[in-house]
Amino acid sequence: MKMQQFLQFLTQQLTHWRRQYKGLRRKGKLMRSPKSKSDRKQLLRTFLKNIILFLSKTNDKRARRKQERALQSKAKSVTTKSSIYSVCLDWVHEHRSLGILAIAVLSLTGVIGQKLYNQTQLQVGHPAPQTITAPYTAKIEDQKKTEAERKAVSRSSLQVLMLDARMNEQINENLQQLLDDGNEIRAVAGAFPFFDSVVLSISTQRYLRSCNDSEWQAVLVAVENSKNQQKKGTGQTAASSRPSSTERQPRTTSQKTEPVDFSQSTDFTQAVAELESYRVTTSEKNLSLLIAQISQTRKRYTEATTKLLQLETVTPEAVYEESFLLDLSDVEWEKTQMGIHQSAERILTQGIPQGLPKNILQDAVSLQLQSLVPESAEPLAKNLLLAVLKPNLQKDEEETRENAQKAAAGVPPVMEEVRRGEVIVKRGVQITAWNLEVLEHYRLVRREVKWRGLLKLGGVIAIAIGIFVWVERHVDYELRQRDRLLVLLLTLSVPGLVTMGLPYTTWSALGLLLGSFYGPTLGLTVVGLLLPILAVILDMSKVALLAGAGGAILGSYIAQRLRSREELALLGVAIALTQASIYLVVKILIGQAFGSTWYIVLREAGFFALSGLGWSVIALGLSPYLEKVFDLVTPIRLAELANPNRPLLKRLATETPGTFQHTLFVATLAEAAAKELGCNVELVRAGTLYHDIGKMHDPLGFIENQMGGPNKHDTEIKDPWKSAEIIKKHVTEGLVMARKHLLPTAIQAFIPEHQGTMLIAYFHHQAQQMAQEDPSLTVDDADFRYDGPIPQSRETGIVMLADSCEAALRSLQASGSGKGVGEKPLLKDVSTEQALAMLNNILRAKWQDNQLVDSGLKREEMSQIAQIFVDVWQQFHHKRIAYPKLKASNVVRNS
Repeated sequence: MKMQQFLQFLTQQLTHWRRQYKGLRRKGKLMRSPKSKSDRKQLLRTFLKNIILFLSKTNDKRARRKQERALQSKAKSVTTKSSIYSVCLDWVHEHRSLGILAIAVLSLTGVIGQKLYNQTQLQVGHPAPQTITAPYTAKIEDQKKTEAERKAVSRSSLQVLMLDARMNEQINENLQQLLDDGNEIRAVAGAFPFFDSVVLSISTQRYLRSCNDSEWQAVLVAVENSKNQQKKGTGQTAASSRPSSTERQPRTTSQKTEPVDFSQSTDFTQAVAELESYRVTTSEKNLSLLIAQISQTRKRYTEATTKLLQLETVTPEAVYEESFLLDLSDVEWEKTQMGIHQSAERILTQGIPQGLPKNILQDAVSLQLQSLVPESAEPLAKNLLLAVLKPNLQKDEEETRENAQKAAAGVPPVMEEVRRGEVIVKRGVQITAWNLEVLEHYRLVRREVKWRGLLKLGGVIAIAIGIFVWVERHVDYELRQRDRLLVLLLTLSVPGLVTMGLPYTTWSALGLLLGSFYGPTLGLTVVGLLLPILAVILDMSKVALLAGAGGAILGSYIAQRLRSREELALLGVAIALTQASIYLVVKILIGQAFGSTWYIVLREAGFFALSGLGWSVIALGLSPYLEKVFDLVTPIRLAELANPNRPLLKRLATETPGTFQHTLFVATLAEAAAKELGCNVELVRAGTLYHDIGKMHDPLGFIENQMGGPNKHDTEIKDPWKSAEIIKKHVTEGLVMARKHLLPTAIQAFIPEHQGTMLIAYFHHQAQQMAQEDPSLTVDDADFRYDGPIPQSRETGIVMLADSCEAALRSLQASGSGKGVGEKPLLKDVSTEQALAMLNNILRAKWQDNQLVDSGLKREEMSQIAQIFVDVWQQFHHKRIAYPKLKASNVVRNS
């Protein structure tokens, strides 16, 4: 009996090895060490042991047929062909990694080193290998002379000027300030004219207000004398004709100082005459009031003059140095202000260039003021405008450059005639630029590929790819060939656009996609290796290169931490700002952001921001398609797949509610373990939700969906072999559903691997009992084992353990004993130690059954996983307070 069990065990091992060998061959992992606890020596020993066992059982035809049926049931089995064609395909399949490596080196070298393809053998400054003559007469452009003439025309082209709005605003402010000062001084002097101009003319009022005190006193004496003389003429007595005190006063004073005769002054004579005329037409009282008003006006005028002198000492240019300001009437002053504003507006609109001669500006101001201000106010208005007007035209760099380019483009090329037989260059003579142009025209320049340069570049790129492969080997994420192809395509996009002449290349898209798909380590590695190669090989702005790489580094570092498309969109904005900031800071540090080109630097920084944002938007739009085409799982896609509103999960909850509840509990256990062990929690959550979708093909075939009803395996089928086929079919049907709904391969792996090659123990035991009763029946363990494969990752291994322990943990919630009327089932008083011991036994059995040898889980982690499962179970099924039972009489009495 023991010998038979031993042979059965060896047969199972042989079947498992052949299945593993085919799987590894299909996945291309035969050249790499398997991620399992067994090493190469153990694999070799197992290989030899199984070969010997296989040869010892070649006569067993029935076992051979069983093995063939098991291989045919696999979805992706490969039929062995003993032909040269099949051998070649197998070799190519096994060495496709080398093919991808060669493609990467060649493509990157070809794109980055494109300038090395069409290089001339003859170069400027090198001696000619032989004497070369012109094969026919032709006119050839002398590019050097043409360029020199175009540069001369470009330098001599007129500059384009534009108005400086800030300078205009400053000029208007200064002008308004001067006019406000004038208004303030005139307000101190009072209104002018201060009396009716019909009685006193404007000139007389101006004279009476501004004359000195001695003149004013003389005017008063003259008016008084005129009054006295009029009284003598009317026949008054001699006594009354005696000199009055006013007459004697001048005589008294005249004895001390020599009297001044103002009668020769026209203004004096006119003022006296107008005052006498006013005295004749009105009363003495009105004349006295007028004289008092004149005296008050003179006092205010004196104050205004003092303030005007103070203002002249403060302002750098004395625009009010003469009394023109106070001589103007109020109406004339208003017209003057309006005329000054209009003249300033016209002159500033026309523009004042730098270096304009002062006399030209004076003539322009005088011409503008002639028709806009009163003639008496022209000197004052001219002084005001000349004091504030400054050049308000500045050079428009962009328009000037465009004009220069248009002027240069209009210069015809300088053509030189080369006659047939004329010597272009003699042997041994150094080749000049003109010689090379002529040789280019006649196509006598030999072109060649710089193989040495390409080989050097290829070597550098091969070293960079080697560094990338080394980094790949040391990260948790294992790249497939399609992943390496995607990384290559994204990497080629950066130098590809640069060689096309576009500096705003796909740095932001590269960093965002690589970081999102493969994590920060691989993304930063690609950016860090690509940056120095492009900086050395390509002729492009190093500042632009650095700005783009900065955005790519930010995207690579942060992208995989985000969990929604909205957050990735915000990351795109951050990348744009980063690129613009790096460009601007570097330009400031090297001193190119100052001077007349500052706005060009700001414009370029804005273009880098827009390009970073634009490529990020393109990357976000391409991301779902790339995930589908290259079968990628990102945290965002896993979160979307784990949404319970997905059609497949909604069907699972509706058609198999028991399985759905089982799935949720398994997901809770597996997530907790994955988090503690540092695994991909999002992948575990999504994979667990889909691991039992195959049970929808026959929901009542699984006890959790029978809801206490009859078990069809006991009432209808009654055949453990058929029942086992139904149970095993939920794996194959699950794979069919997963492929139909285009689930990623990483999610599909949970469907077969969570069962591995485990034995369906319940129906296997039934079959053994039936075989004991009927000796004609033979029980083959392969009929009661899942087809596998066993878990190939830590995530699927954790789900296998969680799936196995879920039923055991649920069994701890028994119906209880001694239930009363209306009482709920009570939990068994199971201690944590008992639950932990039970789970340890289950996990030990899985380990001993070699279900976890390829998962990457360690033996010492089994006890840790069991403890995590028990902790989660305790959180779900914690003890509750035992309420005291009430007697029936108390219940009736209280009710």
